[in-house]
Amino acid sequence: MSQATISIRVDQGVKKNFDALCEDFGISTTAAFIIFMKTVIRERRIPFEIRSETDLQKRQKALDAFTSMRMAIAESGIPEMSLEEINAEIKEARNERRK
Repeated sequence: MSQATISIRVDQGVKKNFDALCEDFGISTTAAFIIFMKTVIRERRIPFEIRSETDLQKRQKALDAFTSMRMAIAESGIPEMSLEEINAEIKEARNERRK
């Protein structure tokens, strides 16, 4: 299939934000436009909405996951580790990777 190039002019800030969102979605900017165009053709309308989580939503999800893990650990009866113990395990893991 032959390829064609589409060039558009857009505000630099809009492009930067769009590129960042596409990265959040795990796709390239080009892939996003191709998906959009194929879907518009197939459905004959502007067909979909894609959203990315805000930083606040991402932080809240991370906090919820952390809280859930702490609760699971507390319920399991496994004693909490001290900062020194955590750092010692990290150091040991790094040393193992270097071998």
